[in-house]
Amino acid sequence: MDSEEKKAYLLLKSVIFHYHGLDDEEKKNLEESTTEIDGHEEMQWVNDFIAEDYFNSFDRARNYLNDIIGNYPKDKRVFYIDMVWKANNLKGYVTELEATAMLQLARDWQVEEDLINILRNSHS
Repeated sequence: MDSEEKKAYLLLKSVIFHYHGLDDEEKKNLEESTTEIDGHEEMQWVNDFIAEDYFNSFDRARNYLNDIIGNYPKDKRVFYIDMVWKANNLKGYVTELEATAMLQLARDWQVEEDLINILRNSHS
């Protein structure tokens, strides 16, 4: 995973987690993910990105991620949307705001049907 991909991966998780306010379990998950991919520099970049304009961070991240992840092969786009769904589900639920944000990204990346299938399979 190169630096650009680490940034995209960590930004995706962070911006969805921050969508409703970062809780302790999500913070722990981000720390573990950062260590797992040796992405401490990239996580600092993500934190700066979000802090620059917290209120608009999702829309700014969405534009950034569309430029990066939107060009990945479909299986990799599905991997990212699945990863963020599972990460959000660690707390036992996904808020309506988080689900809406993920649906927007899935639509942007043309994997909305794949996300819906992931949701169906996670409830069966």
